[in-house]
Amino acid sequence: MSYEAQVMRAATEQLAQRRADQSEEYRRRREQVYARLPRLAAIDRELRQSVASAAVAAFRSGSDPTAALDRLGQQNLALQEESARLLRSIGLPEDYLDEKPVCPLCRDSGWVGARMCQCLRSLCTQEQNRQLSSLLDLQGQSFDRFRLDYYGGVYSSERAAMQTVFHTCKLYAEQFATFPIRNLLMTGRPGVGKTYLSACIARSVSAQGVSVVYDTAIGVFSHFEAAHFTRDEESQVSKRRYLRSELLILDDLGSEMTTPFVQSALYELVNERLLSHKATVISTNLTPEDLGRRYSLQATSRLLGEYQLLQFQGPDIRQEKKKR
Repeated sequence: MSYEAQVMRAATEQLAQRRADQSEEYRRRREQVYARLPRLAAIDRELRQSVASAAVAAFRSGSDPTAALDRLGQQNLALQEESARLLRSIGLPEDYLDEKPVCPLCRDSGWVGARMCQCLRSLCTQEQNRQLSSLLDLQGQSFDRFRLDYYGGVYSSERAAMQTVFHTCKLYAEQFATFPIRNLLMTGRPGVGKTYLSACIARSVSAQGVSVVYDTAIGVFSHFEAAHFTRDEESQVSKRRYLRSELLILDDLGSEMTTPFVQSALYELVNERLLSHKATVISTNLTPEDLGRRYSLQATSRLLGEYQLLQFQGPDIRQEKKKR
């Protein structure tokens, strides 16, 4: 599992900025301390110059550099002890000027061998969530806040149906890597919680280090169209994201104008993601019968045959919230 290129690029830039900020912080520290203790600046210069000077002198004479390096080591140790005493004299720890990485595991490279370090993974997750939050309310929408009491009484059929839908979505998100169901098709009237649970899934799966892309059907198919007819570079990139992300959440299928091109694009999107074993969550206000009438037989067959159908029931939650 990996993040998208643009997410990785933004996170890597943040990591580089973090390194630059850390380096700048130590530069400021040195300036402040050197202003109070000029001797420290001289010691640091001597320490930087001593190794090269001793090695050059030894090799120029053609002699064994071991004795010179031993003397150098003793001199450097004395200089370091003097530096430590000076720092303690003004109430600072001995390592105050020693540059330390923000992340000791990878030393701010972002990688531990071939494995992404947790620090870079965390930045990737933050960046991905920032992008998702421009379209979804990730902060306000979580599984913990989902309320079943909007869906009828405790023993009502609506409540029972939505409890099954909720638990399926929660398990799908929390066990994303191993959950046997890879694709969800959410159907139901507007306002019954499809987008809410889609946001919950996006938030939970993103936190696991998985590339997640969310967009509306109108947005997806407009990029497909621009990529096909105008060769627009931004749309080309967006199309690749839709096809390759580990999880694609396609919201409000059926809100777009259904043209022959859109029917073809839907089939391409669904079929390619199935063939490459990429997970997809699609929400729509259309019934399964409506899907069959609106889209091609090939696309509908894959949606109804390869996706787990989740039929949302209940009232318009937005209206219910206003009443309460």
